[in-house]
Amino acid sequence: MNATATFAPAGGPQYMRALERANKVRLARADLKRRVAAGEITAAEVILECPWETHSMTVAELLMSQRRWGQTRTRKLLVQLHMSENKTVGSMTDRQRRTLAAMLTAQEAAAARPWTAPPFAEDARHASLMA
Repeated sequence: MNATATFAPAGGPQYMRALERANKVRLARADLKRRVAAGEITAAEVILECPWETHSMTVAELLMSQRRWGQTRTRKLLVQLHMSENKTVGSMTDRQRRTLAAMLTAQEAAAARPWTAPPFAEDARHASLMA
């Protein structure tokens, strides 16, 4: 049997379709990371929604796209959750998503609170003299 199949897939060769998809994912991720960095969308929202472009993106990559988040801060958070830096957003369980989103939301709320210094004894004494 020397039968050969001549199957020409629609849309060109497989490697060209793969490159096209990879470019589409790369551009979508870059846009998403820009939006996270700009504060238009939070990392917690991305983790809960899990858009198509994040399915194969690592959690660490997403966390580090936030302002003031580097490798150390990302590692510390993921260690608390017993989660690998190489874990992809798409492979997270629903429970992991909710836990990570809750931790990120709590950190964002703590960072948004204004810091107030404790009153000094001199300030209190000065205020009593002024009254």
